[in-house]
Amino acid sequence: MLLHIPQVLNASQLAEIRHNLHTASWQAGATTAGGQAAKVKHNLQLPQNLAIAQHMAQQVREALLANPLFVSAVLPKQLLMPLFNCYQQGGHFGNHVDGAIQYETLTRLAVRTDVSTTVFLSEPDEYEGGELVIEDNYGSHEVKLSAGDAIVYPATSLHRVEPVTDGQRLAAFLWSQSMVRDNTQRQLLFDLDMTIIRLRQQLQDSPEVVSLTNHYHNLLRQWVA
Repeated sequence: MLLHIPQVLNASQLAEIRHNLHTASWQAGATTAGGQAAKVKHNLQLPQNLAIAQHMAQQVREALLANPLFVSAVLPKQLLMPLFNCYQQGGHFGNHVDGAIQYETLTRLAVRTDVSTTVFLSEPDEYEGGELVIEDNYGSHEVKLSAGDAIVYPATSLHRVEPVTDGQRLAAFLWSQSMVRDNTQRQLLFDLDMTIIRLRQQLQDSPEVVSLTNHYHNLLRQWVA
C-alpha cells in the first residue's frame, strides 16, 4: 500500500517544528545507519536524545495517531518515535531497505518494521531534487509532497532519496509495527473500511452497511497477530 495522507500537521505545528529544525544541531546521518545503509546514506539527522527532538517527535506521533486515514491504513500496534532528517548540498540516500527490527533509542523496545512513514516538512518548491522513490511490483513511484503531508508505504519496499541539488529538504520519518503483519491483508482491510465509510454517508447504518462492518471486524479478528 502506498498512501498519501494530506495535512497530518496543521499550520501551527508545522511552523513550530520548522523553526526548531532550522536552529537544530544536526549530526551525520550515516552514524545512525547499519553497515550496508551507512555506505549510501548521505544526509543529516537530529540526535534523538535532544529534548527538542523528543518534543517534536511526540507532536508528530500524536498527529499521526489522531489521523483516521493513518490508523485505518497502518492499524498500529507499536510506533517508534519519529526521527528528523535534512538533505542539502547534494545529500541523498541510495537504494536500501529498512531493517526488519528497529529499536527505540531511549527504551530499547524492539519493533518489527511493517510500515514506513515520511512526513514532509519542506514545501516542494523550497528544494530541487529530493524525491522519495519507492519501488514495488508496479514499478518506481516518485513522492514529493507538500509540507505537513505524509506518505505511508510498506517497510519491505526498496527505496531511496534522490540528491538535493538546491535548497533544503526537511522531513520526519518513523516505522510502525502493525496489528496485521501482511501488507495485502492491511490493504484489503483499508479498502473495505473506506468503502464502509462512503456507504455510511449515503445509506447511514443500513442492514447492508452493518453487514459489511461485521465482515470487516471478523476479518480483523482473524488477521490480527
